[in-house]
Amino acid sequence: MIYDPASTNPLAGNPLENRTDMRRALIDLFYPLLPYFSKGNARVRIDAAGAHFDRAAADLEGFARPLWGLAPLGAGGGDFGHWNRYAEGIANGVDPSHPEYWGTVNGRDQRMVELAALGFALTLVPDKIWQPLDNRARNNLVAYLKHARTFDYADNNWKFFRVLVDIALDRLGIEFDRSLTEDYLRELDGLYIADGWYRDGNVRRIDHYIPFAMHFYGLIYSKLVDDDRADRYRERAVLFAKDFRHWFAPDGATVPFGRSLTYRFACAGFWSALAFADVEALPWGEIKGLCLRHLRWWADKPIANRDGTLPIGYGYPNLLMSENYNSAGSPYWAFKAFLPLALSETHPFWTAEENPLVAEPAIVPLKHPGMVMMHGKADVVALSSGQENLQMRFGPEKYAKFAYSARYGFSVESDERAFAGGAFDGMLAFSDDGLHYRVREANEEAKLAGDTLYAKWSPWSGVTVETWLIPAAPWHIRLHKITTPRPLHTAEGGFAIARRDFETDTLSSQKGAAYVVGEADFSGIVDLGSTVARDGLAQKAPPNTNLIVAKTLVPQLRGAIPTGETILVSAVLAEHDPAVVSGAWTTPPAKPDLDALRALIAEKGVAVSAIEAPGLLA
Repeated sequence: MIYDPASTNPLAGNPLENRTDMRRALIDLFYPLLPYFSKGNARVRIDAAGAHFDRAAADLEGFARPLWGLAPLGAGGGDFGHWNRYAEGIANGVDPSHPEYWGTVNGRDQRMVELAALGFALTLVPDKIWQPLDNRARNNLVAYLKHARTFDYADNNWKFFRVLVDIALDRLGIEFDRSLTEDYLRELDGLYIADGWYRDGNVRRIDHYIPFAMHFYGLIYSKLVDDDRADRYRERAVLFAKDFRHWFAPDGATVPFGRSLTYRFACAGFWSALAFADVEALPWGEIKGLCLRHLRWWADKPIANRDGTLPIGYGYPNLLMSENYNSAGSPYWAFKAFLPLALSETHPFWTAEENPLVAEPAIVPLKHPGMVMMHGKADVVALSSGQENLQMRFGPEKYAKFAYSARYGFSVESDERAFAGGAFDGMLAFSDDGLHYRVREANEEAKLAGDTLYAKWSPWSGVTVETWLIPAAPWHIRLHKITTPRPLHTAEGGFAIARRDFETDTLSSQKGAAYVVGEADFSGIVDLGSTVARDGLAQKAPPNTNLIVAKTLVPQLRGAIPTGETILVSAVLAEHDPAVVSGAWTTPPAKPDLDALRALIAEKGVAVSAIEAPGLLA
């Protein structure tokens, strides 16, 4: 038998339809970690890959992150035969005299992140990991937690980490300075925008971190603490759910966008947290469907190593797309999806009949992230005005493409000196030497008018691009007005689709158009009448650049532009249906009127929240 990487996925074959299935999924995902627990059970080290923080903190990450799922399992009465490992590991990890000591927090530290999971578990299952400890271990643990909370946490969702530790200390009857808790809760409120949307710090971006961090922790707080702030967290989650459901496709896939996607099904964490907090933001059948369909989407993907552990990557093992804060244990934040295991079998989340995705209306503008969501039969596409992340590896690819797809994901580039070979899906790339290239990294301006997006940006000083994105389902249209003081080469890509072995796919390149047809998908881009000629190219993208599949094809338009002003306009189409080549592909949309687009933005354009200058924390 030839090895099938998808066969080692612990979710494979699990129907993931009910509480029993979810319990089984959690246990099946956890058990491959057992051989990697240290002798004293305080550390979990899967491989030799490193993150920017020290090895002890990475080992703590591997130990602590599974608790996001194990603690709800224990609270809900589920069987788990290794609580003794966790009790022993905690006792040794906080003991300065033990060789597996986690290390002392001496400033802003990754350990602060992982202690949130420990605080959550101490609150939910003290009988499993607190009561078994002797007095010395309890004193060491309390001292460790109280010492860590004296340091300044990052000005973003990290502030919730100390709040979760504080809730645990309070439940355990430990005295501590509660004024610090209130300070952080007030500062977290300063990150709220409106309509259920937050930003994660004083930054120009809104990504998946919002639901599986800001809302996730706020909803946990609302379940554990009864105060006015808890009510606000619930109200915001209700508002957010009405928008966030549009990020999901009918098969459960979500639009991958932004950083930290190696946490995989943590993207279901928001729906799980609604259930945990008893917040019926949508009918329970819809919440259940959004949560469980997303878990099912992962079940046939090659997301695991041969031993069943989860490597860094998204649809397959892939270090290229990782962040510098991803260690081998990082992917286990995926266990945030298992919060509903804390609920009894009679909870309406479990008793409700799962409902299909509500994909109406088909076109949904979202002002705060600067997106227009396009629902299709087998996909949801986010047209994006573009956000900014200049700190992360591949920030432009993760935040500033023109379009992101739940089915086709997006690609990161593997060589900044390979203009000729770049994927450039959903991007317009410029080169002045044919070797190096620039793409959109940030916007000077971004607006939304109805369902039309506008952005102004500069790949170089002196080169200005204005971009309009218009849905024309199943197509979308891109119009770029470029002003440059020197001639440039350009490349613009459509969506990346899976590429087969043995050159069995259909690749078509001609003047003004290119398309590719794979085993199950079609992707194409056609020029709608630019002021310069462009050639089509069916690009065989570099391997391991796309998040979902390792080998892809990308249709592109390439051409040179002169000094002065140039208009580039194209239509892009991708469908889970190869027959589209003789259907929708033959009837592209009409070229939009530039003057009408300018007038629309001038009269009705509203600023996109994501790139508005963030204020200071309140």
